[in-house]
Amino acid sequence: MDWDARAAVFDDEPDHGLRDPRVRAAWAERLRDWLPGSPSDVLDLGCGTGSLSLLAAEQGHRVTGVDLSPAMVERARVKLAGLDAVCLVGDAADPPVGGQRFDAVLVRHVLWTLPDPARALRRWKELLRPEGRMVLVEGVRGTVTPIGIPSKRLTMLLRPLVSRLHLEHLSGDAGLWGRGVDDERYAVVASI
Repeated sequence: MDWDARAAVFDDEPDHGLRDPRVRAAWAERLRDWLPGSPSDVLDLGCGTGSLSLLAAEQGHRVTGVDLSPAMVERARVKLAGLDAVCLVGDAADPPVGGQRFDAVLVRHVLWTLPDPARALRRWKELLRPEGRMVLVEGVRGTVTPIGIPSKRLTMLLRPLVSRLHLEHLSGDAGLWGRGVDDERYAVVASI
């Protein structure tokens, strides 16, 4: 089943703009850069309806998606049917994956919602294999009452946990958002 057929299963689903072929292509290209080059085990935390999980699976990765919402997980399961992917209901801060280890942990707009981001980052590091990486897409939205996690805070939390990190500002890439944005949006790729 192609992307449009998978996405059409839920016509009322917002999908963070990933139904737009240009937005989807922009995210697919970024994931190619951020995730390991060869097929790897990827843990998508806060996977929602599985849009990024689907892009990673289409690139050959074996994906485990986790979301707290059973309804979102069901949507992700439908979207990922037939691909090398599983979707689990669980807490992104402490995912229900037992002793399984991953080559990459992918998290988009979730860390800022967690009560203890530092604890979550430590847990996610434990889930990585040697040479593993965290791919964290975050930002700060709004000016009156800003919500999110500033890049300076996230990099400060990560530095003691990782050997390398790369901060990539994303606000200027309208292709990722389907429009121009003026708030802070970024990705951090951190290797252990």
